[in-house]
Amino acid sequence: MDDSINIFGMKLEKCSDEPLTGYFRDSCCNTDDSDIGSHTVCAVVSEEFLEYSKAIGNDLSTPRPELNFPGLQPGDKWCVCAERWMQALKAGVAPKVYLEATHEKAVKKAPRDFLIRFAWKGEDIEI
Repeated sequence: MDDSINIFGMKLEKCSDEPLTGYFRDSCCNTDDSDIGSHTVCAVVSEEFLEYSKAIGNDLSTPRPELNFPGLQPGDKWCVCAERWMQALKAGVAPKVYLEATHEKAVKKAPRDFLIRFAWKGEDIEI
């Protein structure tokens, strides 16, 4: 998927190697028709987002060794579903977005302007 494009029409950057993310576990927020959830937003997760996600049934913070999943910590980058990111936005807990690593297909469910408002600029997340 070397030809994947980000929301700016440029080559999609890696979201995270550690923890290894992506629908295909390829470090990128790549997608195809089998990715029903559209794991296309490279989010820099916060404690508030992790708590929200857990409360609505998607526990991203608890390690799951049987799935080779270490559990996320605040500040980790992770490919989240575009629709889940929008839900978090409406709930007031949307995480920052690494725009260059967010797939162009994210804008089908999360408007580009909203994503840009939450741009991560490489700053550390307060824990």
